[in-house]
Amino acid sequence: QVQLVESGGGLVQVGGSLRLSCAASGRTSSNYAMGWFRQAPGKERAFVAAISWRTSTTYYADSVKGRFTISRDNAKNTVYLQMNALKPEETAVYYCAADRWGSGSSDLNAYDYWGQGTQVTVSS
Repeated sequence: QVQLVESGGGLVQVGGSLRLSCAASGRTSSNYAMGWFRQAPGKERAFVAAISWRTSTTYYADSVKGRFTISRDNAKNTVYLQMNALKPEETAVYYCAADRWGSGSSDLNAYDYWGQGTQVTVSS
């Protein structure tokens, strides 16, 4: 069993930046791909970014490419999402997820464990 706890969310103005963290505990190891997803009110949960477990290859939704960066620190069992140039439509609850032996899927059904989420609000 793996527990995931997100942090770093908050209120930011348009164009601002936030750095989300996701700390893993329990049966952790480096053989999990990690993903970030977000869910806005009334919308489905959507893929944001992912990082594979073996090579740390990164993947991004088209809407965030060039602005968001996912990274991981296996020694700290933590994955990060640096978000720059934030837009109001990116207001959502952001979730991290773990996929054992995963390669960094954009499909939320591929992920085995989920955090509780952290709220990000971008104000205009």
